[in-house]
Amino acid sequence: MKVGSTRSLKRLLKTQRKAVRLLEKTWGPARTPSKPERPTLQTTPAFGSNPGRLLMKSFVPTNLPSKPAVVVVLHGCRQTPESMDAASGFSKLAKDRGFILLYPEQTHSNNLQKCFNWFRPSEVARDRGELLSIKQMVEHAVKRHRADRARVYVVGLSAGGAMTGALIANYPDTFAGAAIVAGMPVGAVRDAMSALRAMKSGASPPADGWGARINDIFPDRRTWPPISIWQGTSDRTVNPGNALACVAQWTEANGLDREPQRVEKTSWGALSRWNIGSGARVLLYSVDGMGHGLPVKKSRSALSRTSDPFVLEAGISAPSELMRLWRLARR
Repeated sequence: MKVGSTRSLKRLLKTQRKAVRLLEKTWGPARTPSKPERPTLQTTPAFGSNPGRLLMKSFVPTNLPSKPAVVVVLHGCRQTPESMDAASGFSKLAKDRGFILLYPEQTHSNNLQKCFNWFRPSEVARDRGELLSIKQMVEHAVKRHRADRARVYVVGLSAGGAMTGALIANYPDTFAGAAIVAGMPVGAVRDAMSALRAMKSGASPPADGWGARINDIFPDRRTWPPISIWQGTSDRTVNPGNALACVAQWTEANGLDREPQRVEKTSWGALSRWNIGSGARVLLYSVDGMGHGLPVKKSRSALSRTSDPFVLEAGISAPSELMRLWRLARR
């Protein structure tokens, strides 16, 4: 091949490559840099002395009403606020009903499984440790958003459920209502090994009764915030007997009879009530066949889009039921 022909071929190939690139630019899909999605939950870096070294995350809807309510959600082990919120829909409820959503988050440095340390007395004593950190988050949210102090509620799952009981026992005037989901009674254990045994086999009742663990903190107090206790009958992580221990604890603290005033059989299980006057003070939601987790009502397609194994499809939705119990109506 002659030198001139070789040069002509190279120029032709170069021209063709330019043409191909031009066609791709003109007709191909636009390749603009993708913008990161704005996270639903925002982190507050400073909210107090934070002795428990927790993270504060929250969702604050736009156009909040005057003096909004605050709902605190405590995740379980191996969960994050983001995974729990995506599967449970609490942030959507906050948007629809106009309340502030607060998610305290455990860190790996505190607990490798990201469990709240409900089994360590130093973390669940009044004005100490993780318990005080959560209380400081509540105070920060109330002040910053001018929320209604008479409408602060808390719900927790598993280790978060155990922490919920400790919060109510130590700060009863802070909360207007609470929900313990697959949790443990207050004062059941004092270390990690006894916690594992109590979760698996059921906590052993104290000689002076479960209510004494509450009354020891406030000996003269006889009424406590209304509390609902949720438990799956097929839970293999937290023995369902622990839910009965929680019931015993809060009925004794409230001076109520052990037997419920009313038991309703439902399509999803049973609802037991212990009333004071015309209002329920203690409720037990026993969900038939449910394992360890928070019950929700969702379509299969919605559940498949979530990745939280501890938010479970059931015949009742705990988040929606709590909205009813706490009278957080749609705007």
